[in-house]
Amino acid sequence: MPEILSLEELRERFSNASGGDMFDPEFRKVAELVFGDGDSRQAPYCGIPTLLKAPYRPDASPDFTGIDIALFGIPMDLGVTNRSGARFGPRAVRNVDRVGPYEHVLRAIPTAHARVADVGDVPFRSRFDLTASHEDIERFVLGVVKAGVVPLVVGGDHSIGLPILRAVGEDRSVGMIHIDAHCDTGGSFEGCKFHHGGPFRQAVLDGVLDPRRTVQIGIRGNSEYLWEFSYASGMTVIHAEEVGDIGTGAVIARAREIVGSGPTYISFDVDSLDPAFAPGTGTPEVGGLTSAQALGILRGLAGLNIVGGDVVEVAPQYDPTTNTAQIAAQVLFELLCLAAEAIKIRAS
Repeated sequence: MPEILSLEELRERFSNASGGDMFDPEFRKVAELVFGDGDSRQAPYCGIPTLLKAPYRPDASPDFTGIDIALFGIPMDLGVTNRSGARFGPRAVRNVDRVGPYEHVLRAIPTAHARVADVGDVPFRSRFDLTASHEDIERFVLGVVKAGVVPLVVGGDHSIGLPILRAVGEDRSVGMIHIDAHCDTGGSFEGCKFHHGGPFRQAVLDGVLDPRRTVQIGIRGNSEYLWEFSYASGMTVIHAEEVGDIGTGAVIARAREIVGSGPTYISFDVDSLDPAFAPGTGTPEVGGLTSAQALGILRGLAGLNIVGGDVVEVAPQYDPTTNTAQIAAQVLFELLCLAAEAIKIRAS
């Protein structure tokens, strides 16, 4: 942190300094990203909205050259079992201003170390066909992964987790840190096994998700009886009330122990949060995590081998405050910090 100065020293250094002048090397690095030369910066409400204000590269597919981390939307909610609307999640998150570029807890500046772009939304052949939509998602994400780029996704309902994991885990199964109110390991309902309540059962059965390296955090509600597969497959389930009892430090330590140093995917459902913090979602469950708890857990994952991530189930029409989209954007930024750190570690 900057040194503590006397009044005379403060006057000498800061009296004629502009708002863009920073003297601490770390703070200067951030200021140079934001201001460039001088003290002028674009107003946050101006310009075309993109995910985390990243450069917009809708033409990046299929090669994704010049990108280390691809941010993109998956505006699809054909797999919901309750309230629809998560198809509007990517647009809502793009409209959030003033997130990043500095993460003060991790002291991270992800865009200083990784090339990041918003590559648009997954293109769909049909807005009506769930199976075809999953095929489109898998094809798009596979292109990102094959290009050596880390995918960070804004959904969309949680059924998108299956095609994403099929792409990310194509060459080897991955571990997962899953923050949610629901385990999403249910079986087929009404002839469909691709709904948002079952992506991770199918991912395990497909061999792309390692259940012994999977931890599910924040679980609660009246659907516990549907999650037998989580326990039978060896997943670790940490209920929401346990987070309060043992503390986020213990949760972080357990998660890090479970996933180890292997490739790890992070999936964040906004209904992991109590509806007091994130009411804009399709299946709200009372008694959830606070936003501070969720962010604390994510920050505690720094240094893990992160190979992808998502934030899903933002249904903005149920939240006139826009708080749900705000926390989703912040979660996306935390995922960006974790992914950028993982890239740096893998390159060292």
